[in-house]
Amino acid sequence: MRIVSICPSNTEVVAYLGKTHLLVGVDNYSDFPEEVKQLPKVGPDLSIDIDHVASLNPDLVLASLSVPGMDKNIDGLKKKGLPYIILNPNSLYEISEDIKRVGEAIGEGALGVEKAEGFLKQIEDYHNRVQSTSHKPSLYWEWWPKPIFTPGGTNWLTEISELAGGWNIFRDREEASVQTDWEEVRKRNPDHICMVWVGVKEEKMNPELIRKRPGWEDVDAVKSDRIHVLEESLFCRPSPRLLEGLDKISSILHS
Repeated sequence: MRIVSICPSNTEVVAYLGKTHLLVGVDNYSDFPEEVKQLPKVGPDLSIDIDHVASLNPDLVLASLSVPGMDKNIDGLKKKGLPYIILNPNSLYEISEDIKRVGEAIGEGALGVEKAEGFLKQIEDYHNRVQSTSHKPSLYWEWWPKPIFTPGGTNWLTEISELAGGWNIFRDREEASVQTDWEEVRKRNPDHICMVWVGVKEEKMNPELIRKRPGWEDVDAVKSDRIHVLEESLFCRPSPRLLEGLDKISSILHS
């Protein structure tokens, strides 16, 4: 079985199944686990080089629609007649279903079910743990600073917030990704600010930019110095590694 993954979260699903050795190519942003960095790169996830993908003779391409604009990759795969499946989860349960789908697609259906059940069991453990938590702080997740994009109620980060013992200040907005502005965030007055700028490494994110926003000096998170620069790879990718992110934000909220 020869697999090409054209989205980082898909690559991480393969790794979760313990089948990284089946990968023969990945997109430019796939960086986990370490060994995939040595594989042929087929381009950034929004503009995959389909000819390069075809040259790797894949038995399966793991495609995605998790970012607007990825649909043209699907068109290219269709035109080349390449075998593919599309993963596009918004919730933790949907991620578990994709673990099973990939397992089935690579001839490892039983393994997929086993790993999916293990994933859901960890989520259940966190759910049971926070039931007795009385104080539940509010979290603002910043995906992008200008214009501001933040996860809404149907995104996995709303679930992660609650499993960690907090709540997402934009959980009342139904959409998975919400475009808003600095003033609206200020009014919602979060207890914690989580900087997870998509595609930006932690060392490139400066909390001082948050503190300098007009009126934000009165936001509880700013006043209490609870601005957290976090790895976007652990929070912005719909993959099993969200459990690592959950563990991290849970430790921050309850330290």
